[in-house]
Amino acid sequence: MAKPDSEELVRLVEAFPGASAEPGGSDRDGASETADVARVDELLDGAYGALTRNWYPELRRRVRAHADGDCLRERVLEHVETVPSFRLSDGPTPLEERRDALAEAAALRDEVREVAEWYGTLRSRLEGDRASLTRGERLLHDFGYALAHVLFLGASSPGAVVRRLRLAYRSVGVRIDETASAGGIEETRFTCPYRNVAAGTCGKRWVCHEKLDRVDDGYVTYLAERGIAYQRPRGCEDSEQCQSTVARDGPERWWPKTPPAAVGADP
Repeated sequence: MAKPDSEELVRLVEAFPGASAEPGGSDRDGASETADVARVDELLDGAYGALTRNWYPELRRRVRAHADGDCLRERVLEHVETVPSFRLSDGPTPLEERRDALAEAAALRDEVREVAEWYGTLRSRLEGDRASLTRGERLLHDFGYALAHVLFLGASSPGAVVRRLRLAYRSVGVRIDETASAGGIEETRFTCPYRNVAAGTCGKRWVCHEKLDRVDDGYVTYLAERGIAYQRPRGCEDSEQCQSTVARDGPERWWPKTPPAAVGADP
């Protein structure tokens, strides 16, 4: 199986702030856990401990499998998106007590701030941040970004965007299997004819998700600039179907997505 170019991703994951994040770390097990760590975990409703003890080891496992060509980037990204979180707002409404708790936690341990910065870099790398792509991937991203100017011209709502998106899917032979709309989220389930392109050489669904999906990354970039959140295809690893969603990009804030220093910087 062809190996993805993932050395940078491995280095980034290994640079997770705080050696104690790993099981067996110096201050992470049972009675040896420090009072500061316990207090931070209490302040963040257990999110800090769940992230360092459970979520991070599984992330390392998936990233190493990705480097060996045995795990799709999508599987890594799915795990990244399930990071234990601490909610800081209810939609646009700040939750002041929770923001104060985050500020106190950050004052106790620098890792609270550093984890947020690291997590932002990790998401950018996995979600197709243009600077992190190879030359060929950048070309695909830029093609998708340019195409989006035509495809989504005049579409300013999730409903309008998803109708154009489904048209684009169908135009390249993708079969739309099911659609749903609830709570402002437009979901599309579909079957892609390209999922096993070059499977014998590169691995099952690798070309489809590691390369061709960079076109969708261009759509993501364009739509994000216009306040629309497009989650490109997910769920394709264990099923013949994939799914994508389109929604209004909301102002919800949560740690580690939001660094402690940015909590008071409301637009």
